[in-house]
Amino acid sequence: MPDPAAPDRLREVRGVVLDMDGTLVLGDRNNKGLAPLPGAAELLTTLEDLAIPFCLFTNGTTRTPEQYADTLQAAGLPVTPERMLTPTSAALDLFLELGYRRVMVLGGKGITEPLEAAGIETLPPLRGTQCDAVMAGWYRQELTFDALEAAVFAVFDGAAMYSASQSLFFATAEGRSLGTSRAISAVVRDITGCEVTVVGKPSLRALQTAARRLGLSPADLAVVGDDPELEVPMAHAGGATAVAVHTGIGSAESFSDLPVELRPHLDLPDVGVLARLLRSARD
Repeated sequence: MPDPAAPDRLREVRGVVLDMDGTLVLGDRNNKGLAPLPGAAELLTTLEDLAIPFCLFTNGTTRTPEQYADTLQAAGLPVTPERMLTPTSAALDLFLELGYRRVMVLGGKGITEPLEAAGIETLPPLRGTQCDAVMAGWYRQELTFDALEAAVFAVFDGAAMYSASQSLFFATAEGRSLGTSRAISAVVRDITGCEVTVVGKPSLRALQTAARRLGLSPADLAVVGDDPELEVPMAHAGGATAVAVHTGIGSAESFSDLPVELRPHLDLPDVGVLARLLRSARD
């Protein structure tokens, strides 16, 4: 059953954090060929019309936030670069806070370019490299045993281990596709026994990064997504309003089978329904 307090929660929402893949768009397993999902353009227009601040947070790291925004614009969705966040956005805040200067990256330019722009040196996964941290992101075609070995020995030598995501899968037009961050960090953790810090969703740090970008507190936000293991638990962790949609990983059964206290406040077919509910709640 829907949360009876959901309409009141929608009226009180001051900002919105949106997932990308499976919520607003779907692409192929290489995160290309993005096409808008039903209601995506309607929701973005509604948020603009109602002057509700919003941002997108994707767990993808194949592109920089600016490149993701360009790709979404090409798909017909008006998303500006300042509204785009990735796990690298949250990692950057954390690395600067901790004073990290050298980071080994198992990933591409979606990680290295933002870190380098902030003055953090990024290093390829080569055995014997001295670094403060290792970060795993999207690293599909490039992944080799030598790269895994370099990450393992960097952690043995004292580097901290970070992962963009611990999701098993992400949504594509071809169905579920295996994420690389979890696979890489699982190997490193299994061999070294290290702790893996997740900087993407569903970590509270990811939600806090989005809240700072919007100038709000996490409790002021609605978090919208398709994965029962990502956006909904992240929203609950920060006291935000959790909104689930069924256009990606999760189905209606995926969310209704969750423990009562972890279910979404709103469980909807797609983001177009959310757009209409927001308009109705603000009338």
